[in-house]
Amino acid sequence: MRPLDPRLLRHAGATRAYLALSVALGVALAALLVAQATLLADGITAVYLHGADLAALAPTLGWLVAVVAARAAVAWAQEVAAARSAAAVKRQLRARLLAHVAALGPGAAPRSGAVATLATRGLDSLDAYFARYLPQLVLAALVPVIVLVRIAPADLVAAGTIAVTLPLIPVFMVLVGLHTQAANRRQFRLLARLSHHFLDVVAGLPTLRVFGRARHQAGVVARISAEQRRVTMRTLRVAFLSSLVLELLATLSVALVAVGIGLRLVDGSLGLATALLVLILAPEAYLPLRQVGANYHASAEGLAAATEVFEILETPPPPAGAAPAPAGVIRFEGAAVRHEDRAEASLPAFTAAVRPGELVALTGPSGCGKSTALALLMGFAAPAEGRVLVGGTDLSTVDLDAWRSRVAWLPQRPWLSSGTIADNIRLGAADASEAAVRQAAELAGALDFVDALPEGFGTRLGDDGAGLSAGQRQRIALARVFLRDAPLVLLDEPTANLDAATERDILAAIRAHATGRTVVMVAHRPSLVAIADRVIPVGKPAPAGAVTA
Repeated sequence: MRPLDPRLLRHAGATRAYLALSVALGVALAALLVAQATLLADGITAVYLHGADLAALAPTLGWLVAVVAARAAVAWAQEVAAARSAAAVKRQLRARLLAHVAALGPGAAPRSGAVATLATRGLDSLDAYFARYLPQLVLAALVPVIVLVRIAPADLVAAGTIAVTLPLIPVFMVLVGLHTQAANRRQFRLLARLSHHFLDVVAGLPTLRVFGRARHQAGVVARISAEQRRVTMRTLRVAFLSSLVLELLATLSVALVAVGIGLRLVDGSLGLATALLVLILAPEAYLPLRQVGANYHASAEGLAAATEVFEILETPPPPAGAAPAPAGVIRFEGAAVRHEDRAEASLPAFTAAVRPGELVALTGPSGCGKSTALALLMGFAAPAEGRVLVGGTDLSTVDLDAWRSRVAWLPQRPWLSSGTIADNIRLGAADASEAAVRQAAELAGALDFVDALPEGFGTRLGDDGAGLSAGQRQRIALARVFLRDAPLVLLDEPTANLDAATERDILAAIRAHATGRTVVMVAHRPSLVAIADRVIPVGKPAPAGAVTA
């Protein structure tokens, strides 16, 4: 259990400023605490031993009120600083997380449900870390030292007792924290799994209902939810038991100090003012450490989420260079892609060439690596062996942003955002005119059904194109490709989910759009293969003459 993960300082700069402010406020709070204890001890002693009246106590009471007010002001400043710093840190981590997930690309990025859970509930849990745990951690490092410095000149025996018993609390905290940290990580990973599964179920609910599998998935969600509930209750049980252990240990330590003071006070070897000072300050020496243990559990979920975020941020994106975007013949020279979770290569050594202006169909059985070959061209995957050349330039040395600006891509399952239909078509060409959007929609066979909608191109869609059928979503995504007007077009099963009549129109549109452009498409249907200039099988040795200039 690391009290402060160094990666938090590295990935969220706002943490550094907040930590420095917390140390300053912690020193002020500890100094005010010692001043308050001293004033209280002096005032009680003056009344009890010397019979001081209210007039004599007025200066002491005035200073005491000022110190209490100052402590309240410092505590308020801590709350404000914690709230603002937590918001700034969450904003920085969310921005870096989403940017890094985009840089990783579809092949290496975590599942969408897990990312959504991390970016929302997961990072929101850092509020407890910054508002309660981290301030107490600073106080736990400062208050005991300042209290011991104040007590030692007055009563060396009590200071020694506190110094000996204080380290026992952190030792027990570490032992309990190691177990709690593992439990919280299990709980958060199970929550991410539940979120992703639930997202998939909701997205595929119409299909599940058609095939009568909706009730089965309801049972799966219920089973995962029950497991998550059990793990959460086990974590809470550990948290409550550990708090009991820390409270009991601190109480016994304070009692040990109090017994020693009482015996020496009765014996006459210790003055009343010193005894009161030690009795007031001793519990305050243990309190921050007890609070750290109690608040750790409240912030553990946020720390577990932050750890998951750091693992994503430290996943290296596919290598990229700075060379300008090239043009020319695309060559796969023994390019192979491997993933850690698969025993076999996602794309076995692949050798082929695509000439400029050529429409090429990649064919082969499912799982042979056709979509992975397109991922190589998009820079979403890096070859473990071999290389990909464009115009003689290794793609790994090219600026990927510049390269992707020359590419239009239709994935196997296109994503539509929750904007309007026009916004979705303009995704790769934000400045396109309304006439150009309509023309692209007409080429993709989408104009008729879009015009039939009450708001036409202004119709707002739900997440992932909710409100449209699978075939309609496919045509909107095709319209996006046609509007982009890129010199290189990558299509992954472009006629999936289309009926025969619409497919014929789309094939003619693709053939027309390919004029003057290089088109590489993944094809299973014979109709797609028929419009290609050349067919390249994937997963088999390249045919003779396949690699040509």
